[in-house]
Amino acid sequence: MTELACRARTDRILPAGIDGWLVVAVVALTALGVVMVASASLHLGGARGAPFAYLEKHLLALALGTAGALLALRLPVAWLEKASPALYFFGLALLALVLVPGVGKTVNGATRWVAVGGLNIQTSEFMKLFIVFYMAGYLVRRKVEVAHTLWGVVKPVMLVALAAMLLMAQPDFGTTVVLLATVMGMLFLGGAPLWQFGALFLLVLAGGAALVVTSPYRLERVTSFLDPWSDPLDSGYQLTQALIAFGRGEWTGVGLGNGIQKQFYLPEAHTDFIMAVIGEEFGLLGTLAVILLFAVVVWRAFAVGAKAEDAGNGYAAHVAWGIGLWLGLQAFVNIGVNVGLLPTKGLTLPFVSYGSNSLIVSCVAVGVLLRIHWEACAEKGVAGGVPWRAS
Repeated sequence: MTELACRARTDRILPAGIDGWLVVAVVALTALGVVMVASASLHLGGARGAPFAYLEKHLLALALGTAGALLALRLPVAWLEKASPALYFFGLALLALVLVPGVGKTVNGATRWVAVGGLNIQTSEFMKLFIVFYMAGYLVRRKVEVAHTLWGVVKPVMLVALAAMLLMAQPDFGTTVVLLATVMGMLFLGGAPLWQFGALFLLVLAGGAALVVTSPYRLERVTSFLDPWSDPLDSGYQLTQALIAFGRGEWTGVGLGNGIQKQFYLPEAHTDFIMAVIGEEFGLLGTLAVILLFAVVVWRAFAVGAKAEDAGNGYAAHVAWGIGLWLGLQAFVNIGVNVGLLPTKGLTLPFVSYGSNSLIVSCVAVGVLLRIHWEACAEKGVAGGVPWRAS
């Protein structure tokens, strides 16, 4: 069965050892992202005299992301395991660098970027991947401790809490939520006892509630989310415009490029609320197709993790599961915000939204998944197509 899975039905197109389902789902999402970023940003670029400015930047990020994915294909998973502690602390340093006066760049009241040449580096995006690498290594090294002692669960959470504090200082509540949820999911999959996991979950939930209650703008987001129509021109504006977009789309949408809400009605239509544009232009069927594609990505990430575990590589398995959790959670939060299921947060839709850093890091994560799958198949003597094999 494992050999058949390695010799995927796409083996006439892709070399054996490469997960064809994952490649197809990611290519479909990125292709949709190119189309939708163009559709949702033409009016913004046109107002500045360059209609395709956002699309050009998105294509540049996609090219860099593809290069990053190919590089990840060349890196042995064993190297990532050795480098994971250093990468985690490097990520912490990047998060702290953003907060240095004169270094961090502030946009819309949030300081999340560092300008490097002509690029704005959002360090929190890289931290998502680094923390998955670190947690996977910890769960392998401390497997027995995590499964049998409370301290084994608390120790990594303390380090993650440090990263969360740096994120909240930016502030970046959405990334903090995804980061903590990913770590908790990895701890659960790593064997943390159910009662300890439950206690930790309640503690994190209480901390999140405290942050909302003590912050006026976060509290306003929650109250407006509960009833956006009570103030549709102010606090509930984003959500009401998104819901109008979904309503206009009905079953099959108004057609590509024919959406109205993106025309300066729906804020951040090309980034945080691109799903609403998809809903308007492609309807319910389009939104369900996007959800299905993300379900395939998460399914394949967990399947790759299971294959790595079967091959005896516990670290690779936890990395694959962590990446699946992260991408799935971020997609769930973004879509949930768009449809009014969750309060508004500044999170992109992986592979689809305009956002160079998110796109690059997501592509690198896919490259890591493909490398894990290839190595697991190589253990069975089935993998082929060795141009990405590291020497």
